[in-house]
This record gives sequence, structure tokens and C-alpha cells, in this order.
Amino acid sequence: MLAAWGWIGLGLLLTFGGAEAFVRAAASIAARLGVPALVIGLTVVAWGTSAPELVVSTFASLNGQGGIALGNVVGSNIFNIAAIVGLAAVVYPMRVHVQLIRLDIPLMIGLSVLLAALLLDAEISRIDAAVFVTGMIAYTAFSFRAAAKQPPAEIEAEFAQGNPPVHRHVLLDLALFVGGLVALVLGSRALVTGAVEIARAMHISETIIGLTIVAAGTSLPELATSTVAAVRKQPDIAIGNIVGSNIFNILGILGIAGLIAPMQAPDLSRLDLGAMLVFAIALLPLAWTGLAIKRAEGALLLLGYVIYLWLMWPSPASA
Repeated sequence: MLAAWGWIGLGLLLTFGGAEAFVRAAASIAARLGVPALVIGLTVVAWGTSAPELVVSTFASLNGQGGIALGNVVGSNIFNIAAIVGLAAVVYPMRVHVQLIRLDIPLMIGLSVLLAALLLDAEISRIDAAVFVTGMIAYTAFSFRAAAKQPPAEIEAEFAQGNPPVHRHVLLDLALFVGGLVALVLGSRALVTGAVEIARAMHISETIIGLTIVAAGTSLPELATSTVAAVRKQPDIAIGNIVGSNIFNILGILGIAGLIAPMQAPDLSRLDLGAMLVFAIALLPLAWTGLAIKRAEGALLLLGYVIYLWLMWPSPASA
């Protein structure tokens, strides 16, 4: 058991370090090639925080561990709203842009409903995955068009702030790019290996491990980004990051991983799917009231997550 936790720790370290190096190097290389900061922000950086989930779910699906792959996405979407939005709101009340209420949150809810419906047979087929990938392409294209309608100087400056110019040698960027990718792959393998060993040692399903340990672990980049944004009193960034990540988790991660290998998770329960839907739907009225998520509402989300964990985790007698 101790060795399994060691694999988990090593996997998280390599995954997060690899994601950070990969995203920074990719953004730097793109800037060197003359790619606008807006494009970098909407692609490389926007998807960067979901890189751990993508690699872990893809690796798990390739190894026939659909419980971890699907549990990772469902669990991450639950954790993102209940734990991360909840914690960030407790740290600092989160104001919400009208666009999130009009478009992004309803889209996240619709995709959550679609995912729950597709998972009633506990499987994501290649056809399901193709639908998600098509949706991802359409959503990305729409994001570009929406961004293009904003004042060019203002939006370009916003993304340029998040991608400051670098002065290191191009060979160092290439080394970070390749090294980050290798670390992501090795880290995901270590993380999945440790998760499987813990599931077997505790006599619980891989799906539960995917829903909890793996989901929370791979969501740490979102947790760090949103908490820091809340501390710096930039809560619009915090909640935007979470909603965007949940959309990408469904469309991008399940789409790519499902095209590579269909996934099955017979242990994924209706409680898990219901919790994903409840938290996604609850975010809309919470955000609508006063265009903000207050501290009390954040605490309510955190309490809801604790209750969900208590309901879904098997008791010692049943384990």
C-alpha cells in the first residue's frame, strides 16, 4: 500500500511538472513563430490545466481501465464545482460575467446531461467520442469568433499579460517541450499504476479511485489557478477557468480518449452521475443571484461535496 501511494505521489509530481513545462514551452515556441497571444491563450494555455486529466484518461483507456478514465472526468467535474468553486468563493466572493450565465454555464449543464445520458449504459463508444470531438472543434471555433468581436487591443493585451515574452534560448524551449511531454506520460502511468494498486488493496472499484483520488489529483492545476485568482481578487478568472475546464473535460478528454479506445465503467453509479448533474445545475442559480457566488454559497458547495463523498465511499464492512 505504501508503494502505491508512492506511485501516486510520483505521478502527481511528474504530471504537474510536465504540464507546466509543456504549456510554458509550447506557448513560448508559438510566440516565437509569430502566433498571436490571443490564439495561444485560447488553445495552449486554456487547455493546459486539463493536460493531466487528458493524459491520465487516455492512458487508462488504452490499458482497459475505463473506470479510472471515466471516473476521472466525472469526478473532476464534480470536484471542480463543489470543491474548487466552493473553496475559491469562501476565500473571496466570486463575481460572474453575464456571458458565463448566458452561454458557458448552460452549455456545461447541457453537456453534463448528454454525458449522463450516454453513460446510462456505462460506456463511451467511438461514436460518442466522435460527437464530443466534433463539439470541441465547434466550441473552439466559436470561442475564436467571440473573442474576435471584442476590442482587439484590449483582448490581445489581456492574453499577452498571461503569456509574457521570454528571453531564453530556443533549444531550452524545445527541451522543456519534449521533457514536459515525457514527464506527462510517465507521470500518468505512475498515477494510474498507484491508483489501481490502492483499489485492489482496499477491495474497492477502480471507478471509485478514479472519482476521488485521481480526479482530485488531476484537478490540482485548476485548484491552484482558481484559488490564486480568488486570493488576488480576480474571481472572474477563477470561475471562468472552472467552467471552461469542465466543458473541455467532456468534449476534449472523453472525445480524444474515447476515439483512441472505447471506455467502460460498470461501477459508475447513478449517484455519481446525479451528483455531476446537481452541482452543474446548481451553479446557474448561484451565479445568477447578484451575479456572484457568495461565501455562504461556497460553503454550501463544499458541504455538498463532503456529503457526496460520504454517500459514495464504501463502508469498511462492504469494502
